[in-house]
Amino acid sequence: MFIDTLLIGISSGAIYSLMALALVLVWRSTRVVNFAQSGQAVLSTYIGYEIGVSTHNYWISLPLAILAGAILGSLIDLLFMRLLIGRAKAGPIAEIAPVIATLGLLGLIQSLIGLIWGNAFLHYASPLSGKGFTFGSHTIPFSPQNLFIVVASAAVLAIFGAIFKYTDLGLALRAASFQPEIAQLAGVRVSRVRNIGWAFAGSAGAVAGAVITPTSTLSPNSLDLLFVSGFIAAVIGGLDSLVGAVIGGMVLGVGFSFILQYIGGSVTFLVGFIILMVVLLIRPRGIFGHKVSRRA
Repeated sequence: MFIDTLLIGISSGAIYSLMALALVLVWRSTRVVNFAQSGQAVLSTYIGYEIGVSTHNYWISLPLAILAGAILGSLIDLLFMRLLIGRAKAGPIAEIAPVIATLGLLGLIQSLIGLIWGNAFLHYASPLSGKGFTFGSHTIPFSPQNLFIVVASAAVLAIFGAIFKYTDLGLALRAASFQPEIAQLAGVRVSRVRNIGWAFAGSAGAVAGAVITPTSTLSPNSLDLLFVSGFIAAVIGGLDSLVGAVIGGMVLGVGFSFILQYIGGSVTFLVGFIILMVVLLIRPRGIFGHKVSRRA
């Protein structure tokens, strides 16, 4: 029972980690908490669903859904966030406006999805089995689809971790976030770099939507709870840390799994917010957050 519960938690934690990674990618490149992330992810998933229905091939629809997520993230920055931030004057409104805007954008995206696809529950089919692996006479609650979720999460972390740590683009993303004026003087095209950050976040969110939806159903609000869990995971791990996002997601996923198994589902999210408050009281910037913040 313990191992089964742990495996369920790891699978859930991997999904929370993907959404947390998407939030961290936007934060690290723009210093904006993107509350529209679940809307972006679900719209990308709907696009993947349509491609999957047309081609009858999940492996074609998956990369195209990820590409759609990247393009959507880029367009949101170009047509929405950049215009808004450019018009917001210095002062408190400059800090608050992007947050309010992403909340409004979430409602806009979900309304658009409802107009196009309706509110019916759809199934985004995957060729991977949802039946748990069998060892002898015991079937564990961990299927090929769950394994794919964990592998996809690890791959996304490895790719973006390498980009941020070992490439000039990663250095430019960090510089554009923390010291945009100095970065611009050093030759960094800040607007273009931040746009790439939004595209990266959109692709990570699309991965989350495309790999989790085959285990459930697809609707305009189907990823809202995933976003809440991903947001808690990102804050627990530290909004500046990709590794922190993954560890925060795993801690939350495993914790939720054991709570659901041994206590009950009615207190699951309550305990999640209690964990969040305890971590913030001890480590205000998250477990892996920077101790000293740098000002732009």
